[in-house]
Amino acid sequence: MSDDLPEYYFRVRDNGAFVFRVDTENRQRRIEMDQIAVVNIRNGQIKPHGERDLTERDLSVIEEWMAERLEILAHRDIDDIHRAVDYLNTTTHWAQSKATDDQLELVSDALLLAMHDLRSVLVRKKAERLMKEKGG
Repeated sequence: MSDDLPEYYFRVRDNGAFVFRVDTENRQRRIEMDQIAVVNIRNGQIKPHGERDLTERDLSVIEEWMAERLEILAHRDIDDIHRAVDYLNTTTHWAQSKATDDQLELVSDALLLAMHDLRSVLVRKKAERLMKEKGG
């Protein structure tokens, strides 16, 4: 199993990851993980852990991981939005066919405000895009 392990391990956290170098080449053949850096993908910072100097290979692997992670997160954002559209459709069906008056009373104001806010932002952004396309 240890022959299949990657050379680096990234413990994901909210803004990035803790980066570890994986070592199985020790006398006990145990998996050892040595933290080498902390990564912040929002600002692109790579901070060596402790008094470490990161090698060019370390930096290359970390930068590659950061680029891949940003792609994954961007994909997830769009997927979440597609799900939100599905939820809106499901909510519409629920409100029309299943919801009681009491249930609608509980959620209507919050839904109306959220949808108004979303609609306002979408209309403004659409207008901005149309203006850009027209060169204005």
